[in-house]
Amino acid sequence: MPEQKQVTVVGAGWAGLGAAYHLTQQGYKVTLLEAGSYPGGLVAGWKTPNGNSVEGGIHGFWYPYQNIFALVRELGLNPFTSFTRSCQYSPAGVEVESPIFQDLPKLPTPLGTFIYTKFKRLPLIDRLSALPLLYTLVDFDNSDQAWRRYDKITARELFKDFGVSARLYKEAFEPMLLVGLFAPGEMCSAAAALGMLYYFILAHQPNFDVVWCRGTVGQKIFKPLVERIEKAGGRVLTNRRVQDIIVDHDGKATGIVAENEVFYSDAVVFAVSVNGIKKILSSSPTLQSCQEFSNLNNLGGIDVLATRLWFDRKIQTRHPSNACFGFNPTTGWTFFDLNRLQDEYYDLPGSVIEADFYHANQFLYLSDEEIISIVKRDLATCLPEFHKAKVIDSSIIRVAGGVTHFAPGSYQYMLPARTSIENVFMSGDWIVNNHGSWSQEKAYVTGLEAANLVIDYFGHGSKAKIIAVEPDEPHIQWARSINATVRDFSKNFLPGFWLP
Repeated sequence: MPEQKQVTVVGAGWAGLGAAYHLTQQGYKVTLLEAGSYPGGLVAGWKTPNGNSVEGGIHGFWYPYQNIFALVRELGLNPFTSFTRSCQYSPAGVEVESPIFQDLPKLPTPLGTFIYTKFKRLPLIDRLSALPLLYTLVDFDNSDQAWRRYDKITARELFKDFGVSARLYKEAFEPMLLVGLFAPGEMCSAAAALGMLYYFILAHQPNFDVVWCRGTVGQKIFKPLVERIEKAGGRVLTNRRVQDIIVDHDGKATGIVAENEVFYSDAVVFAVSVNGIKKILSSSPTLQSCQEFSNLNNLGGIDVLATRLWFDRKIQTRHPSNACFGFNPTTGWTFFDLNRLQDEYYDLPGSVIEADFYHANQFLYLSDEEIISIVKRDLATCLPEFHKAKVIDSSIIRVAGGVTHFAPGSYQYMLPARTSIENVFMSGDWIVNNHGSWSQEKAYVTGLEAANLVIDYFGHGSKAKIIAVEPDEPHIQWARSINATVRDFSKNFLPGFWLP
């Protein structure tokens, strides 16, 4: 490259760090701007006044996160636990236990998930009511057409229309939506529900297997990643909230304005959440003048509450990771035994419990004391031993609009990686792409995709190798082929006046 090109990356989460890391390795001069005090966004880690480690919620790394696992191997890190089993609670007690699926004889999907998951109370007749829903998993192939077909109805409508029993919905599907899409079914796009359920649970038997970081992701993964970026000549600047983007008369971005400082740029990669891009949009006349960006005001985020409690005694938990439903009709929550997951807590005499609440808007304005009381009460409902335990330290983190809300009808407003500004590219878990991944893996993959678009734009460097999602199993491929043929026939020979 005769002249080293300057790339500004906005946002230091999985997407931004992924893009910045690859571009610095290819010789680009990268400046990574992060609005917060630490790189990492929601998974950044820091210390309480008492010196205890905290982060904005616990994040799992599922079996299909092959690109993140490849990055961790490349960095020479060993940050993860072994695969763990999980449990699901209602106020009545344990409802579901999940095995480590990869350790069991492999069955054609979705038989393994159906047979090996241990439901404690849910009758077989209710579970069988999900069978008609299998058609939608064949019909929804993650294509743009499929997203547009299913995005304008709610997940609850979809399950109802396909005959899912009320009890199965209440005790299985709704809890999955509350902790997977962070909202109740009537507030979730059917397309997002199908994509999430297929990727995490149904595509292949081991997909629900999960590992956890043995400390904060910020310390275990992001800190060494930032060091690699800086060693390659990149700059990672925190407390730099972006206010505007500068575009020249030819319609190309030439700079980013952050904290009234201009960062001159030959290309820009946005790698922020929906909430983050809307904040930038609110102060940026340039982006407001672009219809695709102004449409982002139709998107929203979901409130998250992350709590961490230190207790005066050790409480034995059934499994280290647990999901909970039925404690509040519109809120899902999870709790984690950090003594069994994170290195620094292994030998503590008291339990350290992380409890994270999703769609937690009704909790955000409560005092810390009120929140601690609610968390302790709900933990004691699951495990009565918590009644006698005392909280000796705590951390309460409120994140308004912290995660993407995949609301019905939202897909039409989401952006692809390419924008109308030819040298501005998008990344993040809400960006439209065809990879098929979700959550942290999708954010990281879209960061690599944005880096590859920068390389295409300048014609310099080797593209990042992105590991594709494991192909559908043969019987699913066959069913999708038949379904596509029938759809094409219907489109060609039947009147097209019905709603899709």
